[in-house]
Amino acid sequence: MFERARRALQFVTTGTILAIAGIVGLILWDYYTAAPWTRNGQVRVQVADIAPRVSGQIIAVRVRDNQFVHAGDILYEIDPFDFKVAVASATARVNERQADMILKDTQETRRNKLTEVAASREEKQVYQATADMAKAQYGEAMAALSQAKINLDRTYVRSTVTGYVTNLIMRVGDFATAGQPNVRVIDASSYWVDGYFEETKIRSIHVGDRVRMDLMGFREPMWGHVISITRGIATPNATPSTQGLPSVDPVYTWVRLAQRIPVRVHIDSIPPGTQIAAGMTTTVTIVGSKGKRAHDTLAETFDRLHDALMGGTGGNGVRN
Repeated sequence: MFERARRALQFVTTGTILAIAGIVGLILWDYYTAAPWTRNGQVRVQVADIAPRVSGQIIAVRVRDNQFVHAGDILYEIDPFDFKVAVASATARVNERQADMILKDTQETRRNKLTEVAASREEKQVYQATADMAKAQYGEAMAALSQAKINLDRTYVRSTVTGYVTNLIMRVGDFATAGQPNVRVIDASSYWVDGYFEETKIRSIHVGDRVRMDLMGFREPMWGHVISITRGIATPNATPSTQGLPSVDPVYTWVRLAQRIPVRVHIDSIPPGTQIAAGMTTTVTIVGSKGKRAHDTLAETFDRLHDALMGGTGGNGVRN
């Protein structure tokens, strides 16, 4: 009797341990293969390519590499001599056209006051047309002067954004060509994180979900929220080949690797002392109210386990 009770207790204990082990294993499997988090995250940023609007030799560089600048700050100066000459020439042209316009306008006024006997209607029309042409030429000269003054001001090349000068390699004496970028400024207000999630986890991610981001080398996490999910990635099978037909890779293995879909995360808060830079690696974890990490039921977990075992999800069981 006692021996039978002992064996029954051992059976129950063993079954309980196996059940606990199975549940723990199931939870770990769900955490590592289906939960919406990834170590494959990267800090991104927008960079402004600053190009001069006029060409000329650089005579002064006002900034240094990695310096913080504000929008409108001068980055470097171009030799202004030719542009000052252009302003002086345009100013002289304006004065000339203004004097000519005044003269032609006076002549037209005088002719208009004469009677039809002293000056014919055709003669008056000729003087009027001459005065109108003088006004147009004066306006053209004024426009040229405005352009010359703007070009002179553009010899001071300014930052278009507030941020950090990066990879500055220019020096005094270099030639700046209009339209060709030669200074890059990182927009300090444009940092975001791209989390590259396996396609099997995309259904668990929603716009607005709260996100935790753990940077390598820093203990305190950053926080943010999902703002968008990429709607398409490149595929090599779509590359045109002979006669423009798609080139499809015939190789197919029994292991189907899940594609990576970029999820864009807006950074809401950065802990004090954390210095972020574009290209940093971060672990991205969905923890918001809409994320499946907080709401997955046991039945849904079993469904994903069944999908993986049957090959439906394409998961490879490797945690990245």
